[in-house]
Amino acid sequence: MTSPARTTPATAPRLVVVGAGITGLTAAFEWHRAHPDGEVVVLEAGGRIGGKLDRVDLAGRWYDTGPEAVLARVPEAVELIEQLGLADQLVSARTTQAAIVLPEGRFPLPAGTLQGVPTTADGLDGVLTPAGVARLRAEAELPPLQLDGDVSVGGLLRERLGDEVVDRLVEPLLGGVYAGRPDDLSLAATMPALAAELPAATSLLGAAVAARDAGARSRGDVDGPVFVTVREGVGSLPAALVHASGADVRLHTRVAALRRTAGGFELDVDGGGTLTADAVVLATPAGPTARLLADVAPDAVEPLAGIPYASMAVVAMAFPDQPVAAGSGLLVPPVTGRLVKGVTVSSSKWPHLSGPEGAPVLRVRSSVGRFGDDAALQWDDAELTAAVVADVAELLDLGRPEPVQTELVRWVDGLPQYLVGHPQRVAAIRSAVDAVPGLAVAGAAYGGVGVPACIRDARRAVRALA
Repeated sequence: MTSPARTTPATAPRLVVVGAGITGLTAAFEWHRAHPDGEVVVLEAGGRIGGKLDRVDLAGRWYDTGPEAVLARVPEAVELIEQLGLADQLVSARTTQAAIVLPEGRFPLPAGTLQGVPTTADGLDGVLTPAGVARLRAEAELPPLQLDGDVSVGGLLRERLGDEVVDRLVEPLLGGVYAGRPDDLSLAATMPALAAELPAATSLLGAAVAARDAGARSRGDVDGPVFVTVREGVGSLPAALVHASGADVRLHTRVAALRRTAGGFELDVDGGGTLTADAVVLATPAGPTARLLADVAPDAVEPLAGIPYASMAVVAMAFPDQPVAAGSGLLVPPVTGRLVKGVTVSSSKWPHLSGPEGAPVLRVRSSVGRFGDDAALQWDDAELTAAVVADVAELLDLGRPEPVQTELVRWVDGLPQYLVGHPQRVAAIRSAVDAVPGLAVAGAAYGGVGVPACIRDARRAVRALA
């Protein structure tokens, strides 16, 4: 005898999520966990799920062209992967030892830095010139720190530690994470641990030491991998989230307007039609979010307009198998005059991308594009790919420089820029949105651009709806 089909009660709450990136899909998953009899509809203007999480078939293996790893020392991403039943897919990095390419040569990334900010001048010979090392040592002789509000990373570090620390150490690391420039980026938003120690510190180096030690204490100095990935690609998570949440995902569905009603919300979609919702999560970039909030939470519009975006491109390459001496990859700051800003040697970094299955190849990826510097992104696909391949082949000193496969993925307006004053903008946005019951915003525009930060923000949004 078969059981009757379960019907959703008429009072079951409906959540509508706008945006099918990792944030929006995590919000759908968390809502389903909290409301198993409820309904989740995800509206996506584009033609695919995942947002910046994407993967391609590169020489017979799934290969990420968006985020290719997640931090293992913060819980959100690994926890979600385990909740999705993918714990057996987790892979630890075989090596995380990267090198910095500088005009004088190639140097291992110094240990003990805090997002590139040194905690000591020791061990920086070569990475910095003798004058740069001397400038760093002289920081103890400067007047005590006096800060008034948020400042730019580059502005403070240049004043206290000298230009070389910014241009050779901090810029390639922040450029890789944010596709931004240290002289534009907010210290409080991009280096919160350092910013938190500055008020009680007399020197910036002292604050960096305190922030490093505080991080070690909070982790309990736990041994284990810093980064992990998923064997089938981080880009496999969106489909797993859709399956686990049971969400009704509607692609090519752009929301034209959002209205508050007595019973919740109405969303108009392009092409006609209106959708009702008990609760709404906007997991969209700042621009579309501002447009949808114009009538519902107008005080959020101006601060959202203060969050610009950088465009970038990623080129995935498979070369004939050959040895390379670059560890997990190379950081390439603008002082080199190179086109690319970094190279990840995936075949060295991840064991599952260098195994015996399939034809042996060397898999690498490289990125191009910084905020305010996107001239190369105007080139056509063939021209940009060829230029990146040439740069990478030279940087890795490849004896067989002709790739067997390349894949170019463009991320137009892909990374939000946390400019000076970003925390204040985010606080204003959240205040305006939180004043509207049943409404939440979440995503990379607010509290972090990494996958764990987006997951954390999605969870915060769903909790706020309760």
